[in-house]
Amino acid sequence: MEISASMVMQLREKTGVSMMACKKALTEANGEMEKAVEILRKSGEAKAASKADRVTHEGRIFMKSNGNELGIVGIACETDFVARNEDFGHLGEAVLDVLLNEGEEAAKTKADQMIKELIVKLGENMSLTIAKKVSGHTWGLYVHSNNKLGAFVSLASGTDDQAKDVAMHVAATNPQFLSPDDVDQVAVDKEVEIMKEQLKNEGKPENIWDKILEGKVKKFREERALLTQPFVKDPSMTIEKYLNGVAVEKFEYVAL
Repeated sequence: MEISASMVMQLREKTGVSMMACKKALTEANGEMEKAVEILRKSGEAKAASKADRVTHEGRIFMKSNGNELGIVGIACETDFVARNEDFGHLGEAVLDVLLNEGEEAAKTKADQMIKELIVKLGENMSLTIAKKVSGHTWGLYVHSNNKLGAFVSLASGTDDQAKDVAMHVAATNPQFLSPDDVDQVAVDKEVEIMKEQLKNEGKPENIWDKILEGKVKKFREERALLTQPFVKDPSMTIEKYLNGVAVEKFEYVAL
């Protein structure tokens, strides 16, 4: 069967792959459009596998809340150009919808299928790096302008603006703990050893170390705890003061 230019163009519009690949697939399929699509999808899996070792430093984070549930999806790719591609955005949103409606395993299956097809179309390695769903109440979501890092916060009550502000703060400071009392004692002990060595090198008398260390340890704990950090939008107050009694249920810094 003769393969016309219009047939090749039609297949290209359906799949986004090169004209040469489309013509080859149509020839193999004897002009049957759906069979040609299937051939390209199968070959796409082979192409995807051949790109699997290529480094993915770029990508995007996608987040969306639906009632008490929040979905977070991260997809990595090789270049910022592809991360900003419209099809890449559709991929992330589609996986996010499946995650919220059907769960994590269904989202991973959907991502695997769509990523293989998009690798063929855009020619870059891609991978799903994050797919998880969490429960909460008043959600605050923030994704940085580079789309590669962000944060979410769930407040027990409060306002959407408060939650979003705290999420932005978490993205900026990456606190490891909620309150100073939560800071891991192993980390504190390790820091104390470093502090003692610094005091020794500074020539501080050993009989005043305990007094100095008390203040340094307090500061160390407060700097790593969300509630006692200075609020990035108004450093004159802490996050705890800004929330004014509203409890933080959970928070997380998210990065590809």
